[in-house]
Amino acid sequence: MPLFEIAVIEHPKKKKDEELGMEKLILGPIPVISRDAQSAAISVVMDNATKLKDADRTRLEVLVRPFGKSQ
Repeated sequence: MPLFEIAVIEHPKKKKDEELGMEKLILGPIPVISRDAQSAAISVVMDNATKLKDADRTRLEVLVRPFGKSQ
């Protein structure tokens, strides 16, 4: 199974902050072995639900990156 890196960022609330690039790293990067990128992202979010509970879910983005060459 391939290895992925997962990170969760929170985008800014205000348009002014968005122009300044003020994203906030909420979680990660976390290495995960999974059969595909979607499964990796879901497992990280589910396993870290307590860390994500205070974040505004409408502004969260889950970033998935394959680690090395996936087959």
